[in-house]
Amino acid sequence: MTIHNLGYPRIGDFRELKFTIEAYWKGEKNLVELEEQARNIRYQNYQTQIAAGVELIPVNDFAYYDQVLNMSTLLGVIPERFAQEKYDVEVAFRMARGRAPSDDGHHCCAHHQANSKAGYAGAMKKWFDSNYHYIVPEFEESTRFEITDTRLFDEVAEALALRQDGKNIDFKPVLIGPVTYLYLAENKGTSLPKLQRLESLLDVYCEVLDRLAKLGISWVQVDEPILGLELEQDWQNAFNQAYDTLANSPAKLLLATYFETLGDNLELACRLPVAGLHYDGLRGQKQLDQLVNAYPVNKVLSIGLVDGRNIWKTDLNEAIKLLKEAKDKFAENLWVAPSCSLLHVPVNLEVEEKLESELKNYLAFAKQKLSEIKLIADALNGRENQQALADNSRAIAAKKNSKLVNDFEVQQRIAKLDEIALKRPRPYAERAPEQKAKFHLPLFPTTTIGSFPQTAEIRQVRRQFKSGDISEAQYIEAMQAEIRDVCDRQQRIGIDVLVHGEPERNDMVEYFGEQLDGYAFTQFGWVQSYGSRCVKPPIIFGDVSRPKAMTVAWSKYAQSQTEKIMKGMLTGAVTMLNWSFVRNDQPREITCNQIALALRDEVLDLESAGIHMIQIDEAALREGLPLKKADWQNYLNWAVNSFLITTSGVANTTQIHTHMCYSEFNDIIEAVAAMDADVITIETSKSHMKLLDAFVDFAYPNEIGPGVYDIHSPNIPTVEQMVKLIEQASKLIPVERLWVNPDCGLKTRGWTETEPALVNMVEAAKQLRESFLNH
Repeated sequence: MTIHNLGYPRIGDFRELKFTIEAYWKGEKNLVELEEQARNIRYQNYQTQIAAGVELIPVNDFAYYDQVLNMSTLLGVIPERFAQEKYDVEVAFRMARGRAPSDDGHHCCAHHQANSKAGYAGAMKKWFDSNYHYIVPEFEESTRFEITDTRLFDEVAEALALRQDGKNIDFKPVLIGPVTYLYLAENKGTSLPKLQRLESLLDVYCEVLDRLAKLGISWVQVDEPILGLELEQDWQNAFNQAYDTLANSPAKLLLATYFETLGDNLELACRLPVAGLHYDGLRGQKQLDQLVNAYPVNKVLSIGLVDGRNIWKTDLNEAIKLLKEAKDKFAENLWVAPSCSLLHVPVNLEVEEKLESELKNYLAFAKQKLSEIKLIADALNGRENQQALADNSRAIAAKKNSKLVNDFEVQQRIAKLDEIALKRPRPYAERAPEQKAKFHLPLFPTTTIGSFPQTAEIRQVRRQFKSGDISEAQYIEAMQAEIRDVCDRQQRIGIDVLVHGEPERNDMVEYFGEQLDGYAFTQFGWVQSYGSRCVKPPIIFGDVSRPKAMTVAWSKYAQSQTEKIMKGMLTGAVTMLNWSFVRNDQPREITCNQIALALRDEVLDLESAGIHMIQIDEAALREGLPLKKADWQNYLNWAVNSFLITTSGVANTTQIHTHMCYSEFNDIIEAVAAMDADVITIETSKSHMKLLDAFVDFAYPNEIGPGVYDIHSPNIPTVEQMVKLIEQASKLIPVERLWVNPDCGLKTRGWTETEPALVNMVEAAKQLRESFLNH
């Protein structure tokens, strides 16, 4: 029985790739040094997997930016604005970032300096329901598929040189499958239906597979995760066409699907003419028996029961039990692997020195998951490691009964959840007049989303406090000075509703997680999000509660510095959940409700302290949507309820705000309305207010702050630009329900950009007030 892996983290144990890429972008390292670091990481990854007993090791799971971008450059899908005679790695960086180190910062390349659009990066999207991102392939009128980037073949040759005589080690290139690649691509300036490109795309895939076979490759992993979606008939037909063509390849194909059940695509997947199928036995567990029974016995079936998306130890004995029936049927044609690529988990638990030892005993990162796969395979092959399996069994049992994990008071509170009224005392239509009478805000009230520039000085003070170099009193004084400065600036600018600027906050989830019981944080638990961007998700390991108030003192101090209204700022429960590694021993809904109850306490304490506008950000609400639309409503129901648990206890005159990042609202607008926030702020400037259409079509009843300038750009918007955007919004939303604000928080911007932009924003609101009041 073959032990294989679908992909391994590419960042290095200590984010070596991140630092080398960023140094290359800055011109501090050259391409030779970047490629050397990349080779070193790949070599270490291969050696780690060989040592762990992996027999079929993935190649081409390495990328400087992301694996979809790798496929685009391999297949010649390079937008015209970045095209040049011969491909080099800088083309990929231009596609991802809009520029490369050799550019002057204004144009993508000398060849296209005359093109005013040259330099805008490709769109970025989340890889299915993960927190990993990819650059969306662009199909243009001129797009022709051809092999332009040979890095795949170079890396395969590099890996094959590591084959060892007498050792059962081989290498398996990983490709995004042709149907998934087409599905994820977007047409730009062409109306040609994507599926009409399939035949010509398959020609290049055949060429790629032929070249791999000539290099000595016997197996190729072809990732088709869209098999977990609800596919229309033409996309199902595309699978038949694609794999009927690729069946002629000299390489054997292992088709990999993950993150979901196959659903109605199960029969399709079983009959495709491939040599094997990989299935995510965790996220697809409810269909696992059906697949085992239906899949042809003369083909390879790979089953992943080691979680590639989360950081908990596998219950090995349970996994072995689940696989025994498949082993009886498939014998050596049963392969074992993680559920998906290990890209989505941190690299190595061994380097974590500060985690509580009990908690550490419950965890497994990428390196440890390889060992788990080996233990499962050995047991199924009759070479059971009884000591290791007994140790695993003890750890699984200990976690279930752990005092660290279980908090009786929190569980009792969850049991009484139905005693909490989820609706505000009165509906928005009745609350709104009371709030207007209380706050006396002008037409088009101005505010910001919460954070202000986090300067090097602010970050240094936080580091000094964390390392013990300054006292708590010194830290508080430094943060209060920053809050005073932010309040003064807002008042001088003339903003109507102020915020304290959040200088004390490192990250919108981490800041709260560090103050909640049931959360833990790693030192080196980094995971790649895209390119050089790595995140270190918190770990929700147990029942969540709030030992003490988290933001009240800062908000009270900020309110004491102004006669104007000061908004309290919190991160919502759904976002706290979706941006963390979540415990796997209870439904996500229960964990989310525990966080919501902790935040409810914070909201009520803020209200008692005199903070009567409170913003609860739910940036990640849409991100949590299940892959199958049939499952959406259940998720949206409990996600909205969690928001209502947080907010429903306040008085009618306390105004609840929420903020949501770039989102398509059309298909979740009913859920957004059900949240019943008095004011929602959304990012709309990039779409020129087009994202408001969903709110108009639905007749959204509450107040809206459509972002009037893009904070991700250093450009300072003019008064005229913002007036135009607000005028567009006013044609869609009644003016008495419109707010004026930036698209998002200002944490990543500098004051030299932020202050003039806000001055212009306030002036735009003034001009509009005069215009509307005069008419």
